[in-house]
Amino acid sequence: MKVKREKVRLSWSDPRFRAYVYQALILGLVVYAIWFLVSNTLDNLAARNINTGFAFLKQEAGFAIGESYIEYSLTDTYTRALGVGIVNTLVVSFIGILLSTLLGVLIGVARLSSNWLIHKLAAIYVEVMRNIPLLIHLFFWYALFTEIFPGPRQALNPISGVFISNRGIMLPSVQGASLLWMALAFALALVLTIVLAVYGKKRQRLTGQTLPVFWIACTLIVLLPALAALLSGFQLSLNIPELRGFNFQGGMSFTPELTALLAGLVFYTAAFVAEIVRSGIQSIGKGQWEAGRSIGLRNSQVLRLVVMPQALRVIVPPMSSTFMNLAKNSSLAVAIGYPDIVSIVNTMLTQTGQAIEAVSIIMLAYLTISLSIALLMNWYNQRIALVER
Repeated sequence: MKVKREKVRLSWSDPRFRAYVYQALILGLVVYAIWFLVSNTLDNLAARNINTGFAFLKQEAGFAIGESYIEYSLTDTYTRALGVGIVNTLVVSFIGILLSTLLGVLIGVARLSSNWLIHKLAAIYVEVMRNIPLLIHLFFWYALFTEIFPGPRQALNPISGVFISNRGIMLPSVQGASLLWMALAFALALVLTIVLAVYGKKRQRLTGQTLPVFWIACTLIVLLPALAALLSGFQLSLNIPELRGFNFQGGMSFTPELTALLAGLVFYTAAFVAEIVRSGIQSIGKGQWEAGRSIGLRNSQVLRLVVMPQALRVIVPPMSSTFMNLAKNSSLAVAIGYPDIVSIVNTMLTQTGQAIEAVSIIMLAYLTISLSIALLMNWYNQRIALVER
């Protein structure tokens, strides 16, 4: 039965009428404040003969970028340089989120270990890492690579083909025509794994029978790329870095700036992830552990099959904020010379003097990244939410 709402009376004694008036006044004040700031800024810029707008993005950049995952040259435009900065920021954010999640989950579980030594070591790690400012983390790792590690001629060689020096970390790389087909096969394996996981949950809900999704997924991820390499003629070659002159040539390299940035972000953020995971697991009652053990499950199985699926509903919301903080904290890369979007836009600002436009670009970039992470995590949170019957 629908409840009929009374009409709003145009009288100050009606609380809803007063609420609408107050909201209209506040909205008007906000609009006026925005108009005043924008018009005042434009007037001041015009009085000083400072050009405004984003037309400068079509001009030639004329500056070098030390590290780029897309093609870039000195003759490219500012738009291209901006694209390089965005890609560099996205790469660091993605790798940082992935590695900090894996390390944080491991440390969070270790904090709940019954082993005294493991428990204490995990607790010390969390307390030390999260109580040191991130900028100090970055300076420490950058100094470690550039000042402590030896030069290329005396580079550390812990594993054959892997070299660590003050020029970064050099790793072997795989090249060849079959690599593209293997990448496509790997993507297909991931898609099949997702489909299989959805089908496995549906089957378990209807029949109670479980499907070994993990082992099937591992088989697909290994078998499909191997089959793609075989069918494409196995056109692959291993490119091992070699010392030539004063530096290494060939292979794949991680510069000191990128390595220091990732190390600082990962070790710092993992401490917060660990606490989120620990609190999420502890939010599940002991009865769930006892119920799992009573049907013959080992502790690892109880954690994976019973506790973690329930704890995720507590873990995911704060993890969203942690991931967004990691993406925003990557802006500190400018302090150690990694060419992220902040560093590149700062160079653009120095050359063009377009301060307002430059700051607006940085704000829009990080706003877009943060909102994208929030939307993805909210979607995942809705997928694992309990459905009321």
